[in-house]
Amino acid sequence: MQRKAYVPGVVALLAALLAGCTGGSDEGGSTDNSNPGEAGTASAVAQPGKYDTLPEACGVVSRSTLDSLLPGIKQLADEAQRDTAYAGEATQTFDTDRKVGCRWKVESTDATDHLLVDFERVVSYDNAVSDDNQAEALFAQRVTAADLPAPAASATGAATGSASASPSTSPSTTTSPSAGASASASPSASASSTVTPADLQPRLLEDLGDEAFVDDALGSSGSTAKQRTVTVAFRTSNVMVTIQYEEQPATVGTVPDSEEMQDKARKLAAQLADSLAG
Repeated sequence: MQRKAYVPGVVALLAALLAGCTGGSDEGGSTDNSNPGEAGTASAVAQPGKYDTLPEACGVVSRSTLDSLLPGIKQLADEAQRDTAYAGEATQTFDTDRKVGCRWKVESTDATDHLLVDFERVVSYDNAVSDDNQAEALFAQRVTAADLPAPAASATGAATGSASASPSTSPSTTTSPSAGASASASPSASASSTVTPADLQPRLLEDLGDEAFVDDALGSSGSTAKQRTVTVAFRTSNVMVTIQYEEQPATVGTVPDSEEMQDKARKLAAQLADSLAG
């Protein structure tokens, strides 16, 4: 009799355990379904930027490019001095994964040239803002700080306007072609001497990285030779790159050529953009 009384007790205990396990699994399922929005919140976190490291700034510019930008390197007779000039000097940084730079300074018989290359990797600490969007906002601040002028009207446009205006004047003006020729010649001469060509003005660039601009400033240094500074800055994904190229002639009255300096700086910028993309 005691044996028969024991068996139902065991069965009751097993039934209670099984009921508890079944209830736990049901509760777990209801817990998962009770917060369906949490998974959506996690998927809404902004994506990180394309770049998580930066190149070695002093090694990213080739020697042939440095020869073009810094002609004085080839004039150095001592091989050790040339190697030092090619090596450049790294700028101070506290995190080489976030910001690196390198500068060069070389004197020649004609001028003293300075070159600075700077890389900055942007990281957003706001989960709702991607690294790319944060970099875009910071680059927009740089464009604003550069205070780029509005594009100037081209000389050809001005000439076309004056030419189209002349037929609408009184017919008497057409009876003296010599006077009309002299009148049309004088504006073009004054424009060519006073208006900076539009393709050399500080401006936005459309063929470099995701966005870019070039700035060109001629310093006024009184009795000494004038120094020109050309800056090319561009952004690709979450990395911003700045190139600053300066030249000060050794001869008073000599002005560094804007077109030549811009061309050299933009070629270097294109090389750096390609190296990042590769």
